[in-house]
Amino acid sequence: MKTILCISGSASSNSANKQLLRAIADAFSEKYEFEMHQGLQHLPLFSPQLQKTGIPETIKSLREKVDAADAVIISTPEYLHNIPAVLKNALEWMTESGELHEKPVLPITFAPAPPRGEFAMISLLQSLIASKAKVIAELPLYQSELRNEEGEIVLDEQHIFLFREALALL
Repeated sequence: MKTILCISGSASSNSANKQLLRAIADAFSEKYEFEMHQGLQHLPLFSPQLQKTGIPETIKSLREKVDAADAVIISTPEYLHNIPAVLKNALEWMTESGELHEKPVLPITFAPAPPRGEFAMISLLQSLIASKAKVIAELPLYQSELRNEEGEIVLDEQHIFLFREALALL
């Protein structure tokens, strides 16, 4: 069974992106093993000096989880026409060490409504390409397309099909 690490690019502890990742994991738990990363907001800011003087434990843990996973799903909102700083920071910590090198990655932007998310996808793809990740597809999604019931996202038939096809590429 493939292990898929799910990373929310949001700094919010219960963001729509984290809810989306949970909905995907729930819908496909019989076929894949999902691990939810617990949040990027606790990672220290990337510093080349820390690379030389001692990698913080939180960074070691993130790197180990990415390295151990068969694939990664990153779901992110768009902040100021870009990916959130917490996601960029996490990606910077993995650039030199290479955990994303040839790792299958499914990037998702999950924004309130079109056209939001377009710039975040461009930014995320640039970072993933620089890290030499194997981007298997791009999924721009919108909160206005999905039902949210009591803080949980409910995937409809169309989105189940979409995710089934995307996950098969991992």
